[in-house]
Formats: sequence, C-alpha cells, structure tokens
Amino acid sequence: MAAKLLDGEALAGKIKEGLRKEIEELKGKGITPSLAAVQVGENSASRVYIRNQRRATEEMGIDYQLHELPDTTSEEELLQFIEKLNKDPAVSGVILQMPVPGQINARKVQMSISPSKDVEGMNPVNMGMLVYGQAKVAPCTARGAMELLRSSEVELKGKEVTVVGHSEIVGKPITLMLLESLMESPTPTVCHIATKDLAAHTKKADILIVAVGKAGLIKGDMIKEGAIVIDIGINRVPVLDEKGNPVLNEKGKPKRKTVGDVVFEEAVQKASYISPVPGGVGPLTTAMLLKNTVECAKAQI
Repeated sequence: MAAKLLDGEALAGKIKEGLRKEIEELKGKGITPSLAAVQVGENSASRVYIRNQRRATEEMGIDYQLHELPDTTSEEELLQFIEKLNKDPAVSGVILQMPVPGQINARKVQMSISPSKDVEGMNPVNMGMLVYGQAKVAPCTARGAMELLRSSEVELKGKEVTVVGHSEIVGKPITLMLLESLMESPTPTVCHIATKDLAAHTKKADILIVAVGKAGLIKGDMIKEGAIVIDIGINRVPVLDEKGNPVLNEKGKPKRKTVGDVVFEEAVQKASYISPVPGGVGPLTTAMLLKNTVECAKAQI
C-alpha cells in the first residue's frame, strides 16, 4: 500500500494562522515584528530566497527590510553593520543571506548576531539551548522537519531514527530536537559522508530523515517496510524521456525538476508516511522563519 503523504503546505498554513493571532496581539501592544535581511553582493539564488521571504513576511504583517551591501564589503564592515541592527530596537530579527563573498567568514558573522535576534537559530547560545531542550528559536529547516514528523502523530518513544547528514543547519540540530524529552525520545543514529555502510543503518530505521543534497541517494531497498521518511533534500535534476534522454524546453535547453534525496517512486511503496519534494519540509522552513521572528519579537518585550 502506498505511503500517506505528509502535507507541508497544509501544516504550514495552520502554523501561520496561529502566528497571525500572536502578531495581532503584539501589534495591540504597540510592537510590530520586523525582519532585517542582510545581503552582501549579488547572487541569483539568494534573490529567490529574498523574494520568498518578503512575500511571506508581508502576508503575515511582519515588516521586512532588505539591506544590500556591496560585494567589496569587508568582514569588519559587515560586523559593524550587524552590530547596528543588534542595537536597533525596531528590528526583531536579523538574517544573513548566503552565500557571502570570499573575504567574509560567514560563521563568524552569524555568531555576531544577537541571540535574541537570531531568527536562524545559528548563534552558539541558541544552539546551546537546544542541548538543554529549552530553545525558543532553532534552525528553520530542522524545526520544520520536526513539525512535519510530529504531524504523523506516531509515537516517537523508543523508535529507531536514522538521520542522514550532520550539517549545522539540519542534521545536528534535528538530532538534538529528537533527544529533547528525557523519557519520550527515540534513539537516533547519525550518518554522514564517512559512514561505511549507509544501507545497514537506513534499513533498521523506523524513522528515516535525509538531508544531504544528493538526488537518488536513498533507494527503495534501503528503507524499512512501514518506515516514516522525511526527505529534506532539494535537488534540481534534468527531466528525462522514456529513453533516458533530456527533455528540452521551448528555448532548446534541458527541462529541470525538483526532487529530494530519496527515490520517491520507490520509497512511497515501502514507507507508511513520506514527505514529498517539493511540498514537504520546504513550506515549513519558511513558516519556522516566521515563527522564529515572532519569538524574537516576544523575547525583546
């Protein structure tokens, strides 16, 4: 029997409805949540994220400010600019658009964002609160994936979870989130590029969470029957015809489609629940950015 789809769009809509009420309450107290985005230099991929951020925040009644700095900006100049935003009472949250030019250490700059305005949850203080299970803000994609997992309403206690990928924005924080409860937590295993036999770990997982960015990494025979599969990967791949040749668009260029890290057509026949790509974790990443912005605004009252 085919797996049930975990609908990220619908869940994100419910979360946004709850946030609207919180935003109205804040505005009733004279506080308008605001998000300041900082972009250094020009990047087409970043432009897409900025457009989505602006649309999402304006839809919710959150002020959005885009600060565009030249690609010649030095690391020290950027740090000084971030500090101004940290001290600005009109700014609830700050987000650094990636990537940044080579002369800038992105990690150092992210660490300079005040913990109370860190809407991406990347400041060491906020990461540390994840260890204690008391985080008010957390990395958006990891938080969104957990919301989607919980929407299955499957009890997590005692479940075997395999997390594929150990990045700072997904793999590591989602592992800490899985371990938040002292008595109700599942048992996570974290796999990464140095893991010798990936399939041995994925086949035993009651819950499989994949966040690598490699299309086709997880095939159907690597998934336990009845597992919950959360696919966080986003990959753009060519559309192929029945003979395996690229399909061209009207301009003669190969058409492309968005897929995850899991071979969906195979996984959907093995899993009990599965998140589609697109339409799964993606919408929740945006919803969690909004939620983190509201949490930051509340923390500054």
